[in-house]
Amino acid sequence: MRALVTGAGGFIGSHLVDALLDAGHEVRALVRYNGRGSWGPLEQLTVRLGDVTDGSFVRELVDGCDVVFHLAALIGIPYSYHAPASYVATNVQGTLNILEACRASRVGRVIVTSTSEVYGTARYTPIDEAHPLQAQSPYAASKIAADKLAESYFCAFDLPVVTLRPFNTYGPRQSARAVIPTVLTQALGGAAEIRLGNLTPERDLTYVEDTARAFVLAADAPGIEGQVIHFGNGVAFSVREIAERCVRAAQLDTRVVSVQERQRPEKSEVDLLLCDPTRATRLLGWAPRVTLDEGLRRTADYLRARLDRYRPADYVI
Repeated sequence: MRALVTGAGGFIGSHLVDALLDAGHEVRALVRYNGRGSWGPLEQLTVRLGDVTDGSFVRELVDGCDVVFHLAALIGIPYSYHAPASYVATNVQGTLNILEACRASRVGRVIVTSTSEVYGTARYTPIDEAHPLQAQSPYAASKIAADKLAESYFCAFDLPVVTLRPFNTYGPRQSARAVIPTVLTQALGGAAEIRLGNLTPERDLTYVEDTARAFVLAADAPGIEGQVIHFGNGVAFSVREIAERCVRAAQLDTRVVSVQERQRPEKSEVDLLLCDPTRATRLLGWAPRVTLDEGLRRTADYLRARLDRYRPADYVI
């Protein structure tokens, strides 16, 4: 299989590249152009530098691929309050460019990456794929738009699109803007207290290797074109509980506190995300393998060895 991965230098994308290579597939990796020429964790792979917002570049990039995994996106929720137009350009226009290129090249399958943030605060739990979509941040709005574009290309042009919607993914290589690296880098850096935003929201967490495996399974699972498939563990923990488990995984004893400057606007906060993974089990044969405590231990070990790459005292949006 000749696979293109957009966003290949990112957190989930880099793990997906590893999983595809381990499975023996040929991978074409797209990393967003930067003046440093940095490829992130993909230094041993042939990489294309570019940007999904460039339609002509994307058309050339997609040509000859059997499957396209579209993960390129702006994902930081706090930053979307400051730069919403950037999210529309990358997440909406970039997805449109990918869909158009895949349509022109007759790609065999297009996997578009969504997010559980499109559900907003749960109206019922566990959340299934029929749950209403609620845009409680500019980021969520841009991802809903991208998901609907993918749906429209399946309906209007019979493009073989599958939309995968992971609940919160964590693990090695995740940026410091996410809650688990935020907690662990502060704790491992010797902070007297862990400074976070709202401690009461609850999240369903999936270890990144389990997330990457779902993407690989979706590449050739039969008869799933046009489907939205989400996946998670089916268990939710509060941010406070997650932070406390992180501290234990790092074998430290640090107090967790909530500070105003790290909190979302009140109506933008998503209080509960809890997955019903039934469809992923039925259509992909997927189930999580790594427990939360084991995943946190692996993540703590990874960060402990690379702590000099982080700025634990800074709030990264």
